[in-house]
Amino acid sequence: MTWSDGWAALNLQMPDRVPRTEYSAEFHWELVRAVTGIECSPTHPTPERLAAMAAFAKAWNYDVFWSTLVDATVFGDKRTRMGHAEYQKERADFSDDVCKLFDDPEEALTFDPFAMYGAVDPKRAIEDFEKDYKWKSELFSNAVNMTGVYVTCVSGMIDIFGWETLLEALGTDPEGFGRVIERYGAWMQGYYNALAESSVPVIGVHDDMVWSSGPFANPAWYRRFVFPTLKRYLDPLREAGKIIVFCCDGDFTPFLGDLVEAGVSGFVLEPWTDMRAIAERYGQTHFFIGNADTRVLLRGGREEIRAEVKRCMDIGKSCPGFIMAVGNHIPPNTPVEHALWYNEAYEEMCRR
Repeated sequence: MTWSDGWAALNLQMPDRVPRTEYSAEFHWELVRAVTGIECSPTHPTPERLAAMAAFAKAWNYDVFWSTLVDATVFGDKRTRMGHAEYQKERADFSDDVCKLFDDPEEALTFDPFAMYGAVDPKRAIEDFEKDYKWKSELFSNAVNMTGVYVTCVSGMIDIFGWETLLEALGTDPEGFGRVIERYGAWMQGYYNALAESSVPVIGVHDDMVWSSGPFANPAWYRRFVFPTLKRYLDPLREAGKIIVFCCDGDFTPFLGDLVEAGVSGFVLEPWTDMRAIAERYGQTHFFIGNADTRVLLRGGREEIRAEVKRCMDIGKSCPGFIMAVGNHIPPNTPVEHALWYNEAYEEMCRR
């Protein structure tokens, strides 16, 4: 990990090598063992797992470590549970807990986050963000770290309502659901104001607002309700001089201009989003992190994986803020040999 290279890229000061980060690779325990020699698993004590993750991130030279703090746990039990498919080894993250917060989409349209959750305590929020950033910076000490919000806007709606109720309420009354977005935004603003007042220099903003096929609602609806809400969040961050790392799964290519106008400093993207479009339109003014296709690592041979790394490097190397990563994860079912081939190709091509 080299903090200076990550910091340079986030500030559009082109480093001599293309920095990198990854997601989930640090708890692909077979890969961790192959790279570091450390034996670990989901059943090991938390301090041992964190130490193994940090050793792996250092060995693979993470220059930036993406993360957020505020997630669905802030809703307590007052949210929808959709269960969770097995992703980690030993089914550590599997859940068959399924329940709805609202059965009636009409009732969902009356949702008031202040009444349900109470107002955000600004002093406590600042303290929590400061503490989260401090311990991550100590754990991954050679990388640029961040803290932030996972349930920013649409992602918050997904966790609170679940997809079924969300789509029914949106389809029943787009204007009414837009007002739900605005009420949620007013509540969530408390966290973003706290981030602006904190000493944390880099802020992670996560919002899964699209599908792999693109927007799931009329783009005009997003532009009327979602992006104005996002801009209100980000205005105080920009005024405070924060670096804003926006992350979204799926294909948000149609909204690149909207996100830039809202105030993001750069993008974290999956292969669905057109990285070449980002490079051509915003590659000199915004950083971007991505976006080798994880499916190539899963199924491809050595030369296919190398070609995928080359594709990304060919797009990104001329851009000062390009940071290499696999989008969106290197999951535990990725063959260890394939992940090592990927790392070999990255190390071969990372020098400018």
